[in-house]
Amino acid sequence: MKSGSDIHVLIVDDVIDNIQVAMNILKEESYSFSFASDGQEALNLISSNNFDLILLDIMMPKLNGYDVCLEVKKMEHAKDTPIIFLTAKADADSIAEGFAVGGVDYIVKPFHANELLSRTKTHIELALSRKEIQQQYEQTLNKAKLQGERLAKEIEENQSEMIYTLMEVMESTSDETGQHIKRVASMCRLLASNIDYLSEKDIEDIFLASPMHDIGKIAIPKEILHKPGKLTDSEMTIMRSHAEKGYELLQHSKRRLTNAASIIAREHHEKWDGTGYPRGLKGEQIHIYGRIVALADVFDALTHKRQYKDAWSIDDAVQYIKDHSGTHFDPSLVDIFVEKLPEFLDIISN
Repeated sequence: MKSGSDIHVLIVDDVIDNIQVAMNILKEESYSFSFASDGQEALNLISSNNFDLILLDIMMPKLNGYDVCLEVKKMEHAKDTPIIFLTAKADADSIAEGFAVGGVDYIVKPFHANELLSRTKTHIELALSRKEIQQQYEQTLNKAKLQGERLAKEIEENQSEMIYTLMEVMESTSDETGQHIKRVASMCRLLASNIDYLSEKDIEDIFLASPMHDIGKIAIPKEILHKPGKLTDSEMTIMRSHAEKGYELLQHSKRRLTNAASIIAREHHEKWDGTGYPRGLKGEQIHIYGRIVALADVFDALTHKRQYKDAWSIDDAVQYIKDHSGTHFDPSLVDIFVEKLPEFLDIISN
């Protein structure tokens, strides 16, 4: 994996002093730098270079940062380059638009040096890891074509490894612990194993893919993700975008497990009565994987302390699941939950 001067960062800002400040902070990592003072100059550089990260101002002459980001996403060689908006625009609508056009993070000026260093390093490492994993997949696929069925199992193992690598990245940026993720996976397997029409492969897929349900939270600003109090309406809109963000991160893979993870990331906040998000799906329009994770995730979240709430009692949490059968949750899954309740309680006690 690349490091130090091998990593090329583009800084785009119409104020030269701002570019110099960012370079002075990031020089600690020994990155190589390019810079542009307007949006069109930035696009010219991006079209003929490969950057590992773009720090992008919004308010600039010729083209604003949002338009630059949209154009970058159209470039085949640059569309996956992480873009962090670095701007003085601090209102919720601007932040939401930054993520909507494809930014991976949003840092408001003035910022602390450690904040810029930490978030820049995180997104560079994530992007490089993703590229490396993709290269490994492609290499494995080529071998599989030559060696046939003997390598099929190896491909599946690599998929699982990728999922757990990304899961570890998610854990580092969200308030969800590894134990939460493991408990949800175990409850998903328990639910799935009691559904007649799901195969052993389906049960394995949901067990391995369910840890990715909140991977989209890596794109949510930390001040919202870790806010101890109630979120405002605009903050909640940004928080809810994690479902689509997770889907967008995973959707391009044609691998079985990653495809399952993309479905789960997108649909685990849908509700049986159609009042969920992001698409307001209803009943069996929601994939069974999404319905299963919805119940397991909520039950575990209710019964364990989070920074914004205390843990509920077991009785209250169980009653909540029962009360929301047919509204939030698939009634058939609630029936399984009630029937197998002792086994669910064993899982959440770990």
